[in-house]
Amino acid sequence: MAVKIYKPKTPGQRHKTSYTFEEITKTRPERSLVVHKNNNAGRNSLGRVTVRHRGGGSKRQIRIVDFRRDKLGIPARVSAIEYDPNRTARLALLTYADGEKRYIIAPIGVKVGDTLMSGPSAEIRPGNNLPLANIPIGTTVHAIELQPGKGAQIGRSAGSSAQLLAKEGKYAHLRMPSGEVRLVLQECSASIGQVGNVEHSNIKLGKAGRKRHMGLRPEVRGTAMSPRDHPHGGGEGRSSVGMPGPKTPWGKPALGYKTRINKRTDAMIVRHRSKAKRK
Repeated sequence: MAVKIYKPKTPGQRHKTSYTFEEITKTRPERSLVVHKNNNAGRNSLGRVTVRHRGGGSKRQIRIVDFRRDKLGIPARVSAIEYDPNRTARLALLTYADGEKRYIIAPIGVKVGDTLMSGPSAEIRPGNNLPLANIPIGTTVHAIELQPGKGAQIGRSAGSSAQLLAKEGKYAHLRMPSGEVRLVLQECSASIGQVGNVEHSNIKLGKAGRKRHMGLRPEVRGTAMSPRDHPHGGGEGRSSVGMPGPKTPWGKPALGYKTRINKRTDAMIVRHRSKAKRK
């Protein structure tokens, strides 16, 4: 998929890039797989802001995506490739042999008319879903389960994929998109291939208004605030942070401070992600 570049007829178009949408074959979603989404603007049930910088934007409807792929052994035809405003990846609409329709994350190489299947007996081809025990070593996978039957949790965004490195006992070794090597039960299922829409990271919004259409409100720098509003605030003129390391608005260390503390899952990590990969 190519990236569309605009002539600078207006200031907002000077640095703007967007999708060509050449892979999209259907513009309206499947009505039976759509539910209404309320806009909470970052507020909880008490009306208090729990996530800042959210609000406004275009109305969206949630597409119900099949992350479990639990229709085993039933062939499905790819009816359409669709846009989803709630995620960076595209969706593939599957029509099963029994007439049921479901959405899945669309990987690279899947097009309208292809036949996909999930289950241990499925072929090793993009879009098919199999247990890790049935996938050859070295295969690129996406939409990976962490608990059998729970549904895909890893490798769901545009362009992401993991690689199956080895199998040892009841666990498989997977190299994650971050570079981390992790143990995953071989009973867990994964889809073959890499998630499509790889050019997503090259898109430039070009203007502030396009960010507002996405439902994101402006962020204010801490150095531009007063000392009572942010630890970085205050000072005469344009001053620096004024402390050994930057902090969040609530005084916690930011940028480089390790927050990943989960002793229960630490044993599943064979090799931690490298700092070079984190940048």
